[in-house]
Amino acid sequence: MTRVLIFTATVGEGHDLPARTLAEQLRNESPDSEIVTEDGLRAMGRGFVLVNQKAPGIVFFHFQWLWDATFWLCVGFAPTRRLTQAVVHAFGSRGVLRVVRRLRPDVIVSVYPMTTEVLGKLRRSGRLDIPVVAGITDLAAMHYWAAPGIDLHLVIHAESIEEVREVAGADTDVVAVRGLTRPEFAEPCDPPAARAALDLPADGKVVLVSGGGWGVGDLESAVDTALDLNVAVVVCLCGRNESLRARLVARYAGEERVRLVGFTEQMNEWLAAGDALIHSTGGLTVLEAYVRGCPTISYGWGRGHIRANNAAFRRYGFAEVVQTKGELDRALRGALATRHAPGLALAALPSAASLVLALVT
Repeated sequence: MTRVLIFTATVGEGHDLPARTLAEQLRNESPDSEIVTEDGLRAMGRGFVLVNQKAPGIVFFHFQWLWDATFWLCVGFAPTRRLTQAVVHAFGSRGVLRVVRRLRPDVIVSVYPMTTEVLGKLRRSGRLDIPVVAGITDLAAMHYWAAPGIDLHLVIHAESIEEVREVAGADTDVVAVRGLTRPEFAEPCDPPAARAALDLPADGKVVLVSGGGWGVGDLESAVDTALDLNVAVVVCLCGRNESLRARLVARYAGEERVRLVGFTEQMNEWLAAGDALIHSTGGLTVLEAYVRGCPTISYGWGRGHIRANNAAFRRYGFAEVVQTKGELDRALRGALATRHAPGLALAALPSAASLVLALVT
């Protein structure tokens, strides 16, 4: 029996979702395998939980400049990046190794950057003799995601491969895969059927506004801008941010065109039904919108690693990036004028599970 250990972190859906979808794919492809998912931050210690899981709930909403500064200092600036890595290794390795020795997996997958960094160092130093896979769900900022010593990097964007090799080494194995996103995105989805399933009008434009799992960014301006146009419905996806949802309920009371949605497992249907997406963070949602042909505008946050992703969105044409309400109005008018053709390239990619399992056979 093969045992797979997946390290995630409860810091937004950008990590937990890939962990869940990969675990499901592994079980489907290898029913006899045992899949164990662990919170990498908890394994590394309470200090890591406090700084990386608890603090963002304050910093992301009240001290956004601090996230920008911290990301630049710990990731963007090489000398302090190396110092940060050394500190993470020194204080986080013992807890990670403790989990590994307790569970005795045949292969390890990390979908959280900090545990990926620790595992890469353990592999390079010879302290870990188990193959390690890194799952990457951002388009850019690979100093934050990739690491030398990792046996295999799995990416959701083929465009990320070159940057991964710049960080992890020219000879590192990097493969674009399916399996880190919801499986339904590898199949067609009929927009009229999606609208019917979501109780949306059959006619008229539908604009989606998303703040990711955290519900961050200037979502009110995005909703207001969409309402100023001739749209049938503006759907605000609030993620797990209940205070945001309560605030928007009060703000848009009586506005029949606004629909507020909490955390949802129906992103496939929402993106098939929508005519445009205004999104404040990067990661999986932008790829999913691209697959469904839903034009995407990045607006309203753009902090930390999202700055690097925004630059890549522009470079590769995954999303239009805007800064002001005037720019948003122009971009949204353009997005609503033409919907892209759906792309099903995910279906042609190898499964993440098959590559993970191949490391132990």
